[in-house]
Amino acid sequence: MPVRPLLGVAAGAGLLLFGFAAAAPSAASAVSAAPEESVTVDSKGRMADGSVTLSGTYRCQGGSGPVFVSSAVSRPSSTLHYSVGGTKAVCDGKEHRWENTGTVPAGALKKGPARVEATLMELRPSGLMLLPVVHAVQHRDITLAED
Repeated sequence: MPVRPLLGVAAGAGLLLFGFAAAAPSAASAVSAAPEESVTVDSKGRMADGSVTLSGTYRCQGGSGPVFVSSAVSRPSSTLHYSVGGTKAVCDGKEHRWENTGTVPAGALKKGPARVEATLMELRPSGLMLLPVVHAVQHRDITLAED
């Protein structure tokens, strides 16, 4: 097989990837929330039958892609986080409630202190891809209670 066509394909793929990298937002702009955008975590979470429920509030402005509130929980001294669902956000500038429920492995969490991270994130169209853009993040120590 001739080498020239392969070199052309490789060069084209490289330029395409370079274009995606140039279109991606910088990390600094992606993490700093606009003043009118926020996410909060309630001080208490619930556990029942192997599932965890976390909640709070969020506020966001319209985006060019779908926006979600995701959450994760961990023990206070652990680096292992467990994802606890996601909620589609309504970005109309008003404050809304969010509540996520998810299952965690048996024995992974117990009632008492826990650490939660909530993220308000948009999946923004960019060419053929959806790029994640963080609008707001909150870390909070909470108390898990059994229902």
